[in-house]
Amino acid sequence: MYISLKKFGTTLVSRPSGKEAFLASQPLFTEIKDNEKIEIDFEGIAVLTPSWADEFITPLQEKYKNITLLNTDNPSVQATLSTLEKSKNSQR
Repeated sequence: MYISLKKFGTTLVSRPSGKEAFLASQPLFTEIKDNEKIEIDFEGIAVLTPSWADEFITPLQEKYKNITLLNTDNPSVQATLSTLEKSKNSQR
Protein backbone atom coordinates (compact mmCIF):
# COMPACT_ATOMS: atom_id res chain seq x y z
CA MET A 1 0.00 0.00 0.00
CA TYR A 2 1.21 3.49 -0.88
CA ILE A 3 0.22 6.48 1.28
CA SER A 4 1.02 9.97 0.03
CA LEU A 5 0.85 12.32 3.01
CA LYS A 6 0.58 15.30 0.67
CA LYS A 7 -3.11 14.49 0.22
CA PHE A 8 -3.57 15.74 3.81
CA GLY A 9 -1.80 19.03 3.01
CA THR A 10 1.78 20.25 2.90
CA THR A 11 1.81 21.59 6.46
CA LEU A 12 0.99 18.74 8.82
CA VAL A 13 0.67 20.17 12.31
CA SER A 14 -1.34 19.51 15.48
CA ARG A 15 -2.43 16.37 17.21
CA PRO A 16 -6.14 16.82 16.31
CA SER A 17 -5.29 17.21 12.62
CA GLY A 18 -3.14 14.05 12.67
CA LYS A 19 -5.85 12.11 14.46
CA GLU A 20 -8.43 13.32 11.94
CA ALA A 21 -6.22 12.22 9.03
CA PHE A 22 -5.68 8.81 10.65
CA LEU A 23 -9.41 8.30 11.26
CA ALA A 24 -10.27 9.41 7.71
CA SER A 25 -7.81 6.80 6.40
CA GLN A 26 -9.26 3.90 8.40
CA PRO A 27 -11.09 2.35 5.43
CA LEU A 28 -7.72 2.02 3.64
CA PHE A 29 -6.05 0.46 6.67
CA THR A 30 -8.66 -2.28 7.03
CA GLU A 31 -7.53 -3.63 3.64
CA ILE A 32 -3.87 -3.98 4.71
CA LYS A 33 -2.67 -7.51 5.28
CA ASP A 34 -0.31 -8.10 8.23
CA ASN A 35 2.74 -8.73 6.02
CA GLU A 36 1.91 -6.19 3.30
CA LYS A 37 4.49 -3.53 2.51
CA ILE A 38 3.36 -0.02 3.40
CA GLU A 39 5.08 2.98 1.85
CA ILE A 40 4.55 6.37 3.47
CA ASP A 41 5.65 9.16 1.15
CA PHE A 42 6.64 12.58 2.52
CA GLU A 43 7.15 14.16 -0.93
CA GLY A 44 5.81 17.71 -0.98
CA ILE A 45 5.56 18.02 2.80
CA ALA A 46 6.84 21.41 3.94
CA VAL A 47 6.27 21.03 7.68
CA LEU A 48 5.68 17.92 9.78
CA THR A 49 5.33 18.16 13.55
CA PRO A 50 5.86 15.36 16.06
CA SER A 51 2.29 15.71 17.32
CA TRP A 52 0.76 15.14 13.86
CA ALA A 53 3.12 12.28 13.08
CA ASP A 54 2.51 10.67 16.48
CA GLU A 55 -1.21 10.49 15.74
CA PHE A 56 -0.84 9.19 12.17
CA ILE A 57 2.45 7.31 11.81
CA THR A 58 2.93 5.84 15.28
CA PRO A 59 -0.27 3.74 15.24
CA LEU A 60 0.70 2.34 11.85
CA GLN A 61 4.18 1.47 13.08
CA GLU A 62 2.71 -0.24 16.13
CA LYS A 63 0.37 -2.40 14.07
CA TYR A 64 2.40 -3.08 10.92
CA LYS A 65 6.07 -4.02 10.73
CA ASN A 66 6.77 -3.67 7.00
CA ILE A 67 6.75 0.13 6.69
CA THR A 68 9.05 2.12 4.41
CA LEU A 69 9.35 5.89 4.67
CA LEU A 70 9.96 7.67 1.36
CA ASN A 71 11.31 11.15 0.58
CA THR A 72 12.38 11.97 4.12
CA ASP A 73 15.09 14.47 3.14
CA ASN A 74 13.15 17.53 4.36
CA PRO A 75 14.72 18.80 7.64
CA SER A 76 11.29 19.12 9.28
CA VAL A 77 10.47 15.52 8.42
CA GLN A 78 13.89 14.31 9.58
CA ALA A 79 13.61 16.13 12.92
CA THR A 80 10.12 14.79 13.53
CA LEU A 81 11.06 11.21 12.70
CA SER A 82 14.08 11.50 14.99
CA THR A 83 11.86 12.80 17.81
CA LEU A 84 9.42 9.92 17.35
CA GLU A 85 12.25 7.38 17.38
CA LYS A 86 13.73 8.86 20.57
CA SER A 87 10.31 8.82 22.20
CA LYS A 88 9.74 5.20 21.19
CA ASN A 89 13.15 4.17 22.50
CA SER A 90 12.64 5.93 25.83
CA GLN A 91 9.36 4.04 26.38
CA ARG A 92 11.03 0.66 26.07
